[in-house]
Amino acid sequence: MAKNIDPVCGMKVSDASFTSNYAGKTYYFCCEHCKQTFDQNPIKYTR
Repeated sequence: MAKNIDPVCGMKVSDASFTSNYAGKTYYFCCEHCKQTFDQNPIKYTR
């Protein structure tokens, strides 16, 4: 069951294979590419 939404692509994420922490919150990603995209500019995806 997916509980989290990838902030980059909008996919539902059911595991914690790819995560990043930003401003005290953990974000979950569907793939390494989305994680890297987020890590380059987290403000863009957390507004």
